[in-house]
Amino acid sequence: YGGMGLDFSYNIAVAEELGNIRCGGITLAIGVQAGMATPALTRFGSHELKKQFLVPTIAGDFVACLGISEAGAGSDVANIKTTAVRKGDEYVINGGKMWITSGSQADWMCLLANTSEGPPHRNKSLICLPMNLPGIHVAKKIDKLGMRSSDTAQIFFEDVRVPCKNLIGEEGKGFTYQMLQFQEERLWGVATGLTPMETIIQETIDYTRQRKVFGQPVLHNQTVHFRLAELATEVELLRSLLHRAVALYVEGNDVTKFASMAKLKAGRLTREVTDSCLQFWGGMGFTSEVLVSRFYRDLRLMSIGGGTDETMLSIICKYMDILPRK
Repeated sequence: YGGMGLDFSYNIAVAEELGNIRCGGITLAIGVQAGMATPALTRFGSHELKKQFLVPTIAGDFVACLGISEAGAGSDVANIKTTAVRKGDEYVINGGKMWITSGSQADWMCLLANTSEGPPHRNKSLICLPMNLPGIHVAKKIDKLGMRSSDTAQIFFEDVRVPCKNLIGEEGKGFTYQMLQFQEERLWGVATGLTPMETIIQETIDYTRQRKVFGQPVLHNQTVHFRLAELATEVELLRSLLHRAVALYVEGNDVTKFASMAKLKAGRLTREVTDSCLQFWGGMGFTSEVLVSRFYRDLRLMSIGGGTDETMLSIICKYMDILPRK
């Protein structure tokens, strides 16, 4: 379908390299295209759907977006309210989606919607939804703290009709497909955070080496160089966990627990690195002129998007069999 036929480890290599872009929003937009909106279509979509949606997306002619989150259901995917009711050979879609990356410019959406009245984990389906259909309203581009170059939209659906053949895989399997899709999204997200953290640490070393306070370079204070050494060590530990998870995933294993652990650690560590380093920049760190302040804002999304830290902890607890049963 126009791709190179490489395994998922190559996605992660690309994601780490994209971290060299000094702007999180660009990396995020590429990530949605390559690792968030398309894995389910690639794995479960029909040949016809792949020709219609995947081929132009791989070629870069189509922009894709992922329609999961809603105003009342972010990490709580099972609680989404958008419906796709089958009428003849069409689904009629009503509801809305929130915080949709690339939503203002997307040509199609990988949409998760309720297609029956059944249990919340078995009543959902993924649908390829062209974004130029009547009844689709892109309400607004959301003004955000970080990732400001990436458009994030609120979208409403009012009696939107889409052919039933646009269903990805089987009806009712959408929640399961999306959970699989999340694993690639979360591993991609972790990978994109590694290089920015290394860059921030190195730029902080360079700045504190030449910046003098009380007659000596800031870097010569033990609290500064010890802290930077600690942070560099944490980044390397995270990279090792990521690479282990990816190797297991490529071999066909379920890496939900490791992917969740890596995502949790990445969210917390990006906050720790950017906050600690910004402090060592002093007043300059509080300006918009330095990279550390940009990544302080951009990387804050890591603990929220694609599943919050708290959701990751719940998943880990579930796999450890220590989550209280309802």
